[in-house]
Amino acid sequence: MGAILEREAELGLRQELATAIAVLYGRGYAMGTGGNFSAVAQREPLRLWMAPSGVDKGSITADSLILVDEAGQSTVGKVSAEEPLHRAIALATGAGAVLHTHSVLGTVLSRAHVAAGYLRFEGYEMLKGLAGVTTHATTVDLPIWPNSQDMDTLAATVTPHLAQAPWGFLLAGHGLYAWGKTVWEARRHVEVWEFLLSVKYHQQSYGAG
Repeated sequence: MGAILEREAELGLRQELATAIAVLYGRGYAMGTGGNFSAVAQREPLRLWMAPSGVDKGSITADSLILVDEAGQSTVGKVSAEEPLHRAIALATGAGAVLHTHSVLGTVLSRAHVAAGYLRFEGYEMLKGLAGVTTHATTVDLPIWPNSQDMDTLAATVTPHLAQAPWGFLLAGHGLYAWGKTVWEARRHVEVWEFLLSVKYHQQSYGAG
């Protein structure tokens, strides 16, 4: 009975991740095989269910997810080059899922504000969609780091700051990383941040900062 329940829980997790990927793809956040997505399958040693690299994210199903071991390897499918960043986030924050999007506005705003190192959001009701935020009367800074093709170095750069990061950060010219205790919470955080990025872009377009 225990083994059956474990298999059912595993399938449920994979289906939840596949659904989240489909929703985010449908919103234009993972076009052209972009984006990468993971959910924690096991804590010790840390193993991740991930979407394989280089595939159309609109075609991902629960059965096409790959299991990545503690060494960052999988026996089937191509592991994303950004797996070290997913692993670092899961280890540093205790996240149950990490979702990385390539939206237009995340790309544009991250490049425009990388010198500042963050985007500031204050007074928005939508901030209450972030876990732990209970009032609109708050200020939240979304960190921005320069992009790099060396994911191990990038992971080492961002890891010391993850405990203070507000469930997400931007890589300049690349996109948003967001996470949560569950796949559903991580997806909600993506939706919140992408909404706020859109608000920020339109405000700046009207000269309202």
